[in-house]
Amino acid sequence: MERSLSLVFLSLLLFLNDCFFFQVQASENTPRPHGKVRFKLIHRHSPELGEDPEMTLGLPSSQRERIKQLVHSDNARLHTISLRLAPRRKNFEVKALQRSNLVELPMRSAADIGTGQYFVSFRVGSPPKKFIMIADTGSSLTWMKCKYKCDNCSRDRAMLHERIFYANKSRTFKPIPCSSDICKVDLSESFSLARCPRPRFPCAYDYRYADGTRVVGIFGNDTVKVRLSGGQKIKVTDVMVGCSETIRGNFHDIDGVMGLGFDTHSFAVKAAKKFGDKFSYCLVDHLSPSNLVNFLVFGGVTDSPLPNMQYTELILGIVNPYYAVNVSGISVNSKMLDIPSNVWDVKGDGGVIIDSGSSLTYLVKPVFDRVIAAFQTPLRKFRKLALNLGPDYCFSGAGFEESMMPKLAIHFADGAKLVPPVKSYVIDAEEGVKCLGFASTGWPGSSVIGNIMQQNHLWEFDLLNSKLGFAPSSCTFD
Repeated sequence: MERSLSLVFLSLLLFLNDCFFFQVQASENTPRPHGKVRFKLIHRHSPELGEDPEMTLGLPSSQRERIKQLVHSDNARLHTISLRLAPRRKNFEVKALQRSNLVELPMRSAADIGTGQYFVSFRVGSPPKKFIMIADTGSSLTWMKCKYKCDNCSRDRAMLHERIFYANKSRTFKPIPCSSDICKVDLSESFSLARCPRPRFPCAYDYRYADGTRVVGIFGNDTVKVRLSGGQKIKVTDVMVGCSETIRGNFHDIDGVMGLGFDTHSFAVKAAKKFGDKFSYCLVDHLSPSNLVNFLVFGGVTDSPLPNMQYTELILGIVNPYYAVNVSGISVNSKMLDIPSNVWDVKGDGGVIIDSGSSLTYLVKPVFDRVIAAFQTPLRKFRKLALNLGPDYCFSGAGFEESMMPKLAIHFADGAKLVPPVKSYVIDAEEGVKCLGFASTGWPGSSVIGNIMQQNHLWEFDLLNSKLGFAPSSCTFD
């Protein structure tokens, strides 16, 4: 069935990330920090968020409710992806990034607000203030709940138990003038407003999401404090952030968004210039014990590549802010499916993006129909269930064993091959109920590799060399 898609400017990821704009000025004279920066990624259903008295997130009431929440969020995100990609398949000049070191950030998953699955914690301002942000590989704007030149609102906001960034109280916050080329040209696709009453007035934005959510504020630069893997804390100056003073819609329970999408001003691109030209994330099974941690790393994760690391082309600049990959086909039990090649053409009407903010994997109808057909023989052993959960094919799990399911593989044009574990494409919906982790989306359009399919793998985004590396991983790096 065809699904509407809704883009979320933050999402995630991932991670994945995918938000504030991390604008790092790197030059040959800029000292490079040693090590990497690591963020913990917190999944939206993590008990860790539920235990936070300032958050209203946490575990859903049941596994069925969990799946419904994830799919609800996916539908909003997919609608946005569809709307954004239709008019934006245009070239984006990819300039060489200068080499440097690494930064790691732990990631956890977020709440059901239609905007992403993973949160990160970061500190911004002078003195630094902590915020819990959605990490989104599908968004370029980084913003947080904020007040600019607000003298009498601290008490009211404190009563609501909200974390608010008071920009005028940060010694290092510098608004971007509305008369500047950055505002009028560079930020035009980040919904900067044309109004400019006076040259020094702050550059304003009116950021709108497909579900009707609206975020209004001003752009500025500030200092972000991060901790390197060796424990050293460093300050990163001139990070672009959005100070969102008006928020209407579904962002009640989050502090903001960290933009990890591919865009000149995104956190990912700017941080990459300072910390090794790459970022990585690793997502554990979404049903794993809470002591297992997802993470987002800026810089190299390990001193040497994982032994089973594969690399494929990372297509940048065609479907910004998304990360596209060059898929050539899908096989089931080593047999390539008869799928029209044009569905993989990212420069045409198709293509595939990898997205940390979508949970399920969404396949355009010509692909979905053939994948489901390839699963029909083994699925005949199980009773099909008509459930309103979101995944398009659910069945009774009585007598189910993973060995009964065929092996799925996603093939890339340059020879790399993703072979996910069965639990990444046959998921537990509730006690005694299994669902295929695929859903159908309309054609023409883009297919989306979601975060459940990405689980138990390390994903490395090399922005300098336009490469995506991936390998099976337990996500237990130091």
